[in-house]
This record gives sequence, structure tokens and C-alpha cells, in this order.
Amino acid sequence: MTIAAHIYPQFKILLVDDEIPFLRSTLLSFERHGFTNLVSCSQPEQVPSLMNEHNIGLVLLDLTMPNVSGKELLTWLNEEYPDVCVIILSGINQLDTAVECVKLGAFDYFVKTSDPSEILEGLKRAIRTQELSIENQALRRKVLSNDVFSPEAFTRFVTADANMWSIFQYLESIATTRHPVLIMGESGVGKELIAQATHDLSQRKGPLITVNIAGLDDNIFADTLFGHNKGAFTGADKDRSGLIEKASEGTLFLDEIGDLSASSQVKLLRLLQEGEYYPLGSDKPKRSQARIIVATHQNLEHLQIEGKFRKDLYYRLKIHMVTIPPLRHRLSDLPILIEHFIKQACEDMSIDTLSYDNSLPSQLSHYAFPGNTRELKSLIFDAVSRSQNGQLNKSAFKHLFVQDSLLEQQEPVAIFPNNTRLPTLSALADQLVKEAMNRSNNNQSTASQMLGISQPALSKRLKNMNKTGR
Repeated sequence: MTIAAHIYPQFKILLVDDEIPFLRSTLLSFERHGFTNLVSCSQPEQVPSLMNEHNIGLVLLDLTMPNVSGKELLTWLNEEYPDVCVIILSGINQLDTAVECVKLGAFDYFVKTSDPSEILEGLKRAIRTQELSIENQALRRKVLSNDVFSPEAFTRFVTADANMWSIFQYLESIATTRHPVLIMGESGVGKELIAQATHDLSQRKGPLITVNIAGLDDNIFADTLFGHNKGAFTGADKDRSGLIEKASEGTLFLDEIGDLSASSQVKLLRLLQEGEYYPLGSDKPKRSQARIIVATHQNLEHLQIEGKFRKDLYYRLKIHMVTIPPLRHRLSDLPILIEHFIKQACEDMSIDTLSYDNSLPSQLSHYAFPGNTRELKSLIFDAVSRSQNGQLNKSAFKHLFVQDSLLEQQEPVAIFPNNTRLPTLSALADQLVKEAMNRSNNNQSTASQMLGISQPALSKRLKNMNKTGR
């Protein structure tokens, strides 16, 4: 029994065959293709102890062996380790035998004389299946626990929003996998922070390398990511490593993936599918040891429907996907964000913390914040820089509103012309409720603050309006 140095996958692959030369050649073949977390066994009776000792997620099993047959082991594995994938790799080329093994629980069946590339593809499929199974189990445990076990990874986020904390839970569940992560969300919602948190949770040894690929043409994209060999093009006077190599055993974060050209999309797809890339000017592939995270403010599903983004790349990227809600959809965070940014700005400017009008969060909730949290931070910093006498200067927010100035009370004007019939008090109240719900994006807590009533009172009024069809 030998144990290979482990790099990939995260679980061990057990090869069981009584033919030692075949074991050795198979181990070498797998290692050359990047599968190095291997255990080999030439004595099938040792399999139970090996399963107990090691974190084995995949077994490649011969059928014809002394003492214990492959079918006996397959049946035992299916009963004792039902979550472990088993691939039969046998010298028996009979359809009936293959069908019987699949019925007994085998994931796949290959004849030893099959094309090696077919066996490798079957191995990749089994690994992907097992990885997804492990991730799903972790995700189920996370959902059931309803806890975030590493809150320190999310200290850059100022939020009490339930949707955001659900995202944090999900990131914890997928952080240690090798699969790519797709981060969707408008500009300013914190996609870079999500990428950083995912990298921190991954426990990967290498660094987080970030590149914004918007505007990169095909050649610059390839050179930036893959690097080049000396003489690859005019001016290439020495070898240069690409960002994938610099992110080895770490994370490569590609921002604005929606702007990637069609040709570059093909190159990225091959990297994700094969785990290999070619530096410019080289005919020898290199194995990628970087985890890929991508982000975009665009809707990739719409882009692929329009033919602007490859469907196969989109589905490869969306294995793990998070969508960060815009600030206007989590207005309950406004009070703590305002307080946080005021404190941060005062510290940066070396002044005492400013006080502010308690109505400010409610007033700002009227605004859509197209720039999201980043825009709010800029507004607060600007307001603090203008402030005097220990009070936040609200003039920085004046331009956000046309009709509802936060600073000035206009002279009262008649909103009902003399020649029109006045609405009843009940009808006018309904109009106010509808307007408040519209301005708050249907957030009852914020709308009730605008109206000066309790949330239960607003909820009761909305139910009555729905019943009467008003």
C-alpha cells in the first residue's frame, strides 16, 4: 500500500487492484493529470481498514481479485459508505457485468483497455459529482444550523439584513471547494468584499489576485492571465508569469466578467474545464492551482440569451452563485450604515463624532441609491467634511431630491385646485399609504416611519385595503 502526496481532490482516491504494475502505471497517469491525492491497495482485504483510516471519497475497483472479489467490495461499500463514488476498472469486457455492477451501485464502469482519455473523463465526472455532494451536505448543515461560524470574515460588512446573512452562510459552505464562484450585483454593493471574504474563508495558502478585465482585448487578456514565454511576440525579451500562476494555491478574482470578449470566453472556459492553460508562445500546458471567482454588474443570463455570453461558460460559472441585494432593498440597514460611515469619516478627519437628525435614515430612504453603499459612503464623507459645531451638515444630500428637500420647508401650496372635488379622508389616507409603500420599496418598517404610525397599524391598514380592493 502506498500513499501519494495529496494536492487534488480534497478527498482521497483509492485504487484497488491486485496487479501491482497496473497500479503503478495508473498512479503515474493520474498524477501527471493533476490527481495526486491517491491511495493504492493491492490486497483487497485491506479496503475496510483503509476506508476507516482515510477520508476517501472515490474508489476505483478491479473485479477479479483473490480473497475478496470486486463485486463483494462493491456491495459492502454501497452498504457501509453509500456517499462514496465507486468506479469499476476491470479487464472484463462484458455488457452484462457492467449492467450488474451499476445495479449494485457503481458510478461508472470502464475496461482497462479503454482509451485512457475516457477513463480520465470518467474520473473527472466522479470527482465533480462527489465534490457537489460534499458541498450540498455542508450547505444543508449550514441551513439547518442557521449560524455563521466565522463572523470575523465578514467584519467589512455593516449589515443586519437577513438576506445578507443568508449569503454569508452560503459562502461559508462553499468557500473550501475548488469550483468557481459567480458574484452578481449592482455597482457599489460590495462584490469585491464578497470575493475577499470567500478567499479568507477558503483557507487557501496562496494570495488573492484581483484583475478588472473590462476593456482587455484578447491578447492582453491571455498575456495577463496566462503569461508568456520569451520570444512569444515582439518585445517579449523574457519569460513572464501570468496572474494564474501568481495566484497559485490562492484565488484569482476576475471582475466585470460580463465584458469578456467571445474569444477570451473560450480561453476561460477551457481553463475551468481542463484546469490547464498555455502561456503565450508555449506548446506545453501548465496546471492551474488557483480557485476562480468572477463578478459582474450585468445580467449574464440575459447576455447568454442574446448570444453575447457563452451558455457553457455561464453554466460552468454558476455552479456557485450569489446575488448581492442593492441598498434600496435593505433599507433597514440605513441607520447602522449612516452611523458607521459618520464615525469612520470623523476618525479619518480627526474630528469628534458628529450628531445627526434621527429622521435622516427615513428621509434618505426616499432615494434609490443607484451607487448603493459606495454612494452612501461618499455622501456621508462629503457631509462630514462640510460640518461644523458638532452637527452633521445635511446640505450634501440636498441634490438628491427635487420635491422633498431635506433641508428646507417650502411655502405650503394648494395640492387640490379649487375647481376639483376634495377626496375623503379615507381615500387620502389610502393614497398616502400607497405612496409610502412605493417610496420604501414595500418595506413596511420604513413606510410606517414615513407615515408616523406603528408598523402593526400600517399592516392592518394594508390588509383592509386589500380586502376592499382599494
